[in-house]
Amino acid sequence: MKIQIRYIILVLLSTLISCSDYLDKEADTELTMDMVFTDKDRMEGMLAYVYFGIPDPSWGYLSTTGWSVFGDDWTPSERWQQWGWDAIPKITGNWNTATAWKGNYWADLPRRIRTANILRKNAIPIEGTTIDEQEVTYIKAECRFLQAYYYSLFLNCYGVCPFQPDYIAPSDGSTEELLTGPVPYDKIIEWCDNEMLEASKALPATYTQEIKYGRITSVMCLAARARMLLFAASPLVNGNSDYADFTDTEGTPLFNSTYDQSKWTRALNAHKLLLEKAEEAGHKLYKMYNNDGSIDAFASTAWVHARTYADGNKEILFARPQNHTSLDKFTSPYGAKGNGGLGMTQSLVDAFFMKNGLPAIVGYENGDKTKPVINPESGYTEIGFSTTDDVRTADNWNWYDGKEGVAAKAGTFNMYVNREPRFYNAILWNERYYIWDKRNVDFYKYGKDNNYTHDAPQNGYLGLKRKHPNSDSKNNSYKYRPGIVYRLAEAYLSYCEILNEVRPGDAEILTYLNLIRERAGIPEYATSQIEGYIKVDLKNQDEMRNLIRRERRVELCGEGVRYDDLRRWKEAEETLDGDFYGMNFSGTEKSDDPANPNAFFVRTQYQKRVYQKKYYWFPIYQTEIDKNPNLVQSPYWTESE
Repeated sequence: MKIQIRYIILVLLSTLISCSDYLDKEADTELTMDMVFTDKDRMEGMLAYVYFGIPDPSWGYLSTTGWSVFGDDWTPSERWQQWGWDAIPKITGNWNTATAWKGNYWADLPRRIRTANILRKNAIPIEGTTIDEQEVTYIKAECRFLQAYYYSLFLNCYGVCPFQPDYIAPSDGSTEELLTGPVPYDKIIEWCDNEMLEASKALPATYTQEIKYGRITSVMCLAARARMLLFAASPLVNGNSDYADFTDTEGTPLFNSTYDQSKWTRALNAHKLLLEKAEEAGHKLYKMYNNDGSIDAFASTAWVHARTYADGNKEILFARPQNHTSLDKFTSPYGAKGNGGLGMTQSLVDAFFMKNGLPAIVGYENGDKTKPVINPESGYTEIGFSTTDDVRTADNWNWYDGKEGVAAKAGTFNMYVNREPRFYNAILWNERYYIWDKRNVDFYKYGKDNNYTHDAPQNGYLGLKRKHPNSDSKNNSYKYRPGIVYRLAEAYLSYCEILNEVRPGDAEILTYLNLIRERAGIPEYATSQIEGYIKVDLKNQDEMRNLIRRERRVELCGEGVRYDDLRRWKEAEETLDGDFYGMNFSGTEKSDDPANPNAFFVRTQYQKRVYQKKYYWFPIYQTEIDKNPNLVQSPYWTESE
């Protein structure tokens, strides 16, 4: 029973980092397949290796895969690239086919896919252990899903890839067997679709054993499948003429450049199934309540990212148990012993709604981000400073400005006043009260929290999204938060988007959109003029598309979703290329006078980003192209620009 034993040994030596405590094992240097699959620890070690390819959805999306940095929400200090933040040079256009990337999907994911395949083919019950017939069934279904999931990640990164789902290299196999070329995008998507669906049928919707937290469930399978099919239905890969001439070495087209409406229908059905099964399993939006029984929007939209499934957070559909707390340190001010350089962009600040549920800013004059087009009905202004506290007595829970029920104290720059609850859970602005240090933050040049180095808010903001409310950098106390890969709110918003493409005017669009807005504590939408609601034209597909996309930007900001949204909508070139803005990092005065170079509260360009057509897909390393004549470089990366 010899199937690439040397490879198995390599895998086992890589299992020190694991899904649970049973994985801290030492591997032998001489193993046979029988030894592996009759030993509980070794078999579970292999399974842990397969699992550990799931990207860390908080820290990993920032510093490893970089998906959160690639979008237009998070903005880390540029000089952090010297400490391994290799997404930073990419957003400024400084990369090529030899540029390193910590995500390393090209080398890493095929190994985990092959290991999953080996487990599927060889796992057997082990007498006298917990690995009985049922457990083996689960292990094989988990590996079946993870193979498909990793292929979907591979596609999401490179567009197309070599595809050998059932292949295990024999010990006497030739190199040529591994030198395969890419397979068309739609073919791999179809295979992944079927594998994820079939795996879901063999797995439970939830586990009751705490030790199995993070193990694949049927709902996880359906969530990943739904997200994948939404991407596959979107403009980037559905009718995109840019890739009409992109073929393999034999001339076979790798993308279908003809629009296919059925892809939207397939995505719709996938989301409908996901919502049905998630509801059956008890999943629901996470909410916290005031004493009068009303939803506490401030608490709900903060703690949804900090509460675990065991703590009652049934909004989580897909979680990764291991989750770094580093995010909290990098978003904490320098003066409170944080690293203080992980901010959020001005365009995200602009995207949030006002507390009346209306958008504050609806565009920019001629694309100039220093000249916002203000919605006159919203009540928004960014001139001057408030003279009274912005009081929110409806909510009991408030840790924002040191006073009960105050979202923004008197003297706050008016840009940050009267905004919706989600805004206050995402943005730390200059002079805002910082509860962990019991003071206002000081982002003025050479202030307590701006030492004018890389460990300071480069554009005048620090991010708060996903920061644990009880983490305290000053006392080096960081709390565990769940590694949420996918939550129910995303499923609701995706379902709305797809319904609007397949059945414009469907009433369910407002049903699910309003569930998000209700939890967020802002007025809901209605098709007629009703007091307390905002009237919208449900039958106007363009209007609803814009509303859904804006809600998605706000609700899912900072969660690694935005970059894929911009890509699949084919808006990345327009949105991510050009000057990025914030407040004046060099400002020393509390002023909003654009004629005063020392004024802090002035829209100021702090970074120039570069995004070209070729950046929609990662390049294949040139060394891989040189080794394998059957590979083709990702679209447009062979052209000089």
